[in-house]
Amino acid sequence: EPPVSKGINCLDAAKACNLNGTCKKYRSAYITPCTTRVSMSEVCNKRKCHKALRLFFDKVPQKHSYGMLFCSCQDTACIERRRQTIVPICSYEDKEKPNCLNLQESCKTNYICRSRLADFFTNCQPESRSVSSCLKENYAHCLLAYSGLIGTVMTPNYIDSISISVAPWCNCSNSGNNQEECEKFLNFFKNNICLQNAIQAFGNGTDMNVWQPVPPLQTTTATYFKIKDKTLFSSAPLRNINEISTDDYAKIISVCANLQAQKLKSNVSMETELCFSEHQQLTIDKGGDNTAGRSSGSISSENSSTVLRRSPLSVVLVLITLVHSTFLSWCSADTL
Repeated sequence: EPPVSKGINCLDAAKACNLNGTCKKYRSAYITPCTTRVSMSEVCNKRKCHKALRLFFDKVPQKHSYGMLFCSCQDTACIERRRQTIVPICSYEDKEKPNCLNLQESCKTNYICRSRLADFFTNCQPESRSVSSCLKENYAHCLLAYSGLIGTVMTPNYIDSISISVAPWCNCSNSGNNQEECEKFLNFFKNNICLQNAIQAFGNGTDMNVWQPVPPLQTTTATYFKIKDKTLFSSAPLRNINEISTDDYAKIISVCANLQAQKLKSNVSMETELCFSEHQQLTIDKGGDNTAGRSSGSISSENSSTVLRRSPLSVVLVLITLVHSTFLSWCSADTL
């Protein structure tokens, strides 16, 4: 059921949840473990609290769960009520704040947290040139990815009662040489304009057209894709990051075949060494980490993945050479 917002405030959202059987059921199911002290030193059973929170956001219609988490506020009391939605004293806070990079490593050891964190980075990627400030132009996907983190060790929440900035329970102290990397990670939560716009749009009931599935941002500006720690330069429209489709691979192979054919047909000397040899320039990478159904820059073919490890300049040269050879072939045909 798609989320629907009409500028609902947090108090109204809580009332609406109590009037909905599913929302009331699963809200009560997480309130109990998240507020029950288990010992003098432990305010709650965090594992049970997290599990119940995941069920709440997985099972409850988004217009109710989002209504409580992303409701619109005009005063600090409302903002604090919204911050308390996930019972942060149990689900969010801890005795000490760990380093964010250490928390990230801890998240990676759990397949649920690892896959949901990857979804968050993908679907809440900011893009200053887009209308929504989101690379994927889809607020719904961003809020879904964000809410998916709640109930994991990477559980985020509002950091104060005066803003909509969010962050996991961590900081960048004791980062050493990784200080910049840590701050970049933390700022992806705290200063993420895509996420903040998505929260405001839902709470205010504005820009709801962005909730409809739309194609990714199209741009002819040069973009970069990271593949196995190599950078591939491309001037094509943006697509899913870390992905080379089978069609692209087929086109490159077709270019090489056509290049060979043009050489024979036009009798013009051309460089064909730029084409990819099976043993030198194409690496078959079998297996690989396929966690949570995410591609690591691989091309799926009969249960194995092929990773293109070729200089992007070579691809461009192959295409230019093909165009040039085709032109010479036409000229030869005209003279005949």
